[in-house]
Amino acid sequence: MSFKVAFIGAGSLVFTRTLFTDIMSVPEFRDIKIAFTDINGDNLQKVAELCQRDLEANGITTKIQATTDRREAFKDAKYIVNCVRIGGLEAFETDIDIPLKYGVDQCVGDTLCTGGIMYGQRVIAAMLDFCKDIREVSAPGAILLNYSNPNAMATWACNKYGGVRTIGLCHGEIHGEDQIAQVLGIPRNELDIICAGINHQTWYISVKHKGKELLDKILPGFEAHPKFSEEEKVRIDVLKRFGYYSTESNGHLSEYVAWYRKRPQEIMKWINLDSWINGETGGYLRITREERNWFETDYPKILAEPPKKYDGSSRGREHCSYIIESLETGRKYRGHFNVMNEGCITNLPYESVVEVPCYVDGNGISVPKVGDLPLGCAAVCSQSIWVQRLAVEAAVSGNVTLLKQAALMDPLTGAVCNPPEIWQMIDEMLIAQEKWLPQYVEGIKAAKERFAKGNLIPINEGYRGAVRQRVKTPSEVAAERESRSITAD
Repeated sequence: MSFKVAFIGAGSLVFTRTLFTDIMSVPEFRDIKIAFTDINGDNLQKVAELCQRDLEANGITTKIQATTDRREAFKDAKYIVNCVRIGGLEAFETDIDIPLKYGVDQCVGDTLCTGGIMYGQRVIAAMLDFCKDIREVSAPGAILLNYSNPNAMATWACNKYGGVRTIGLCHGEIHGEDQIAQVLGIPRNELDIICAGINHQTWYISVKHKGKELLDKILPGFEAHPKFSEEEKVRIDVLKRFGYYSTESNGHLSEYVAWYRKRPQEIMKWINLDSWINGETGGYLRITREERNWFETDYPKILAEPPKKYDGSSRGREHCSYIIESLETGRKYRGHFNVMNEGCITNLPYESVVEVPCYVDGNGISVPKVGDLPLGCAAVCSQSIWVQRLAVEAAVSGNVTLLKQAALMDPLTGAVCNPPEIWQMIDEMLIAQEKWLPQYVEGIKAAKERFAKGNLIPINEGYRGAVRQRVKTPSEVAAERESRSITAD
């Protein structure tokens, strides 16, 4: 087979190499064309070098096209895999630290809440530019496979305004399926699981084993599990009150709703510090910084590690490679993807992005009708969808009022801040993120004028959050990775 796959944001070592290994593990794909592009030329070359070495070790003659010119990378591409983080760590830090000064304590800050809303403004502005290039230089009918967060917002904007068919991909539901299998004591491949909702707020609405529904077994299973009962307190509490388990991690879920992070003195009641993903303040920012420092420091050691194998043994469960494989070979695949709703979930807005079961084969990607979500689950999702819609329209138009209304309607932001505080906080974030927000030139100018006048609402400048952890050194990260590798072996 001969077609082209382009990776944008390819300077991400772990994720790019993982997805690339998955794709090259398909035997029919040994002769496809590959392009990597990133604005960071140094990281791009390092990742390309590693992946090229993997190709050669597997006897594949394909040469990776590594370029900082994304139009060259996109040229004639049939599939574009998006992994960008617009603004990198510099912008990410403001997503976490500025809201903290106003009392908004986030674990991740990349999907909803104040950080996710602002991340969306940066990502959507960039991705609409990507879409323009794809329309102009990529293969006719090219598909954009989006991994960048906020996934629903970005996927929504690209489909509605970008003119490119975009499928949002996430692995949250895969991890939750594994957890459910563990608490039920049943192998995952024996369970028939249906997830439906919106990205990072998807619900396991059916879990069957040999035709028998097991939903009533899930809560007792999680409460009795020695590990999950400590690490997933928010998810278990939501399960108790809504009747369905949510896909996303404890730390993620805790910042999407109003109830678990609004009082600093209560946050530790709901989270666990065994891993950042359980709810640590700024946990994902910390781990991302640690991984980046480790990559830059230990690159020679990484290059000396054994190459990835393309015999299928190193292939993961990310949806990307399986979608491309199904479309190109006709092999059937079922997964949960982010797509425009358009009546799939009947009690969520027609115009929204939902995460639902989809089927792929040589005829394309099919989205079956799910019907109604359980009413409580639909209510939770609907509130988030209105935040997303306001944020998407704000990002496309550069409308500061819509942007501030999105933050006002966000569950956790609204639980912590009053309207004047939200207005000032968004002004501060617009000023801090100016270089990544070309659509807000006039809005940022006005925000600067308001700040210049002084008479600002007092904030807690030195606040670091309820449970902020120290950033580990590259040597500490390397030691941990080595320890995990030895344990896995």
